[in-house]
Amino acid sequence: MTTIGTGRIRSETESALRSFLRRRTAVFFTFFFPVIIILIFGALVQTQPTGGGLFARQPAYYVPGYLAVVVLFTPLSRVGSTVARHREGNRFEKLATTPLSRAEWLLAQTLVNVVIIGVASLIILALVVLVTGAKITFSPLLVPFIGLAVALFCGLGALLGRIADSQDGVIAASNAIALPLLFLSETFVSPSLLPSWFQPALAFSPLTYFARGVRAATTGGGDALFNLVVLAVLTVLFFAAGAASIPRTD
Repeated sequence: MTTIGTGRIRSETESALRSFLRRRTAVFFTFFFPVIIILIFGALVQTQPTGGGLFARQPAYYVPGYLAVVVLFTPLSRVGSTVARHREGNRFEKLATTPLSRAEWLLAQTLVNVVIIGVASLIILALVVLVTGAKITFSPLLVPFIGLAVALFCGLGALLGRIADSQDGVIAASNAIALPLLFLSETFVSPSLLPSWFQPALAFSPLTYFARGVRAATTGGGDALFNLVVLAVLTVLFFAAGAASIPRTD
């Protein structure tokens, strides 16, 4: 039975982090894209708690949506593209000759994403409070919610990287999955605005449990721990599937 090597994971994590930092465009848009979303929806569109429409809730309601932008899009595209790039460059054949396992490789990629998205989330939370005036509680539960969601979508990103035939294919597939999830997981669109026949389908989106849990943790309403447990179970399943999908050879 292969044991997890902390030294191997640390070395791969440092290598993956340096690789990300060298890609200046990726660094820029990882932090810039959610800022634009906040400025558009928070400052220009604004919420209208006394009226109707899409933004009819208090600003704090939409905090999970702003966080979901980086928690969802960044792992899907980064890990998926990395897997596709490694396949094109026959990197997994070289990986198969080292002691680093597929699960360790994916864990290292996940840790890098957790760090990057953790920093981006802090910036997002600060901007949401400053720009929208949202009154939220900075609960310590936000840390596991963000970490688990990132790991979950890293696993899904690895699956996309294995299925797609190129990096362009990964980007197209990740956008096709992420955009519907972003708006149909109790993030920006509340269930009351959706058809009654569609509302039960929200339970099939892992991002729904992230949104519900983060909202409960930051506003004090709802069951944050239940959603955290569900998210943790889904994370284990998606991460295991992602690790198993990483090819040993190309």
